[in-house]
Amino acid sequence: MKAMILAAGRGERLGELTTYRPKPLLEVAGESLIHRHLRRLHEAGVTDIVINLCYLGEQIRSALGEISQWGQRLSYSVEKMPALETGGGIINALPLLGPDPFIVVNADVFTDFDFATLRCGRRDGLVMLVANPAHHAQGDFGLTTSGAVTVTPPFLTYGGVAIFAPLLFDGFGPGRRPLRPILDAAIERGVLKGARHTGVWQDVGTAERLAEIREQFDESS
Repeated sequence: MKAMILAAGRGERLGELTTYRPKPLLEVAGESLIHRHLRRLHEAGVTDIVINLCYLGEQIRSALGEISQWGQRLSYSVEKMPALETGGGIINALPLLGPDPFIVVNADVFTDFDFATLRCGRRDGLVMLVANPAHHAQGDFGLTTSGAVTVTPPFLTYGGVAIFAPLLFDGFGPGRRPLRPILDAAIERGVLKGARHTGVWQDVGTAERLAEIREQFDESS
């Protein structure tokens, strides 16, 4: 199975931490965010991974190479500045991802979500949802008891982990594009499912949130 790690972001809200180092190479408990994702994707049986690159992308490529330390084949989808955003980045990488459903992981998410659960069954799309954090109290999507994603409250927050079939992106052309309109179209067609995760999850998007997760996990490692 293939996966895509979204690693093209600038990380501006992290301030000086990302002036000379890309966000995916920031470390928690002695392991970079992107190495943690690679390790846990390996544990879930994922053998081929596409990583999109933009800001300081060559540092990521140099750190990871073409084969991960767990034997996964790595390929890179390189974007020019400004980055293509999440939707555009995935669409740009579709030729590398092939015809089958693939896992998508935001590089700047720290979570203990079991990626292996995404391999169960065939589906057009399934997103991981979490309780709304303080910095995103409004949430993103509703979730029915049968697992359908809706735009009806109460809302949960998209947690930056999903599995998508390529056909989910049909009708959306190349270029800079957010993910939300693509997911809204899937909801309208009734094909987007969701799974609520109640374990560890943090969007490591600011220096403060990175410090929080480091305090918790550096001390426990």
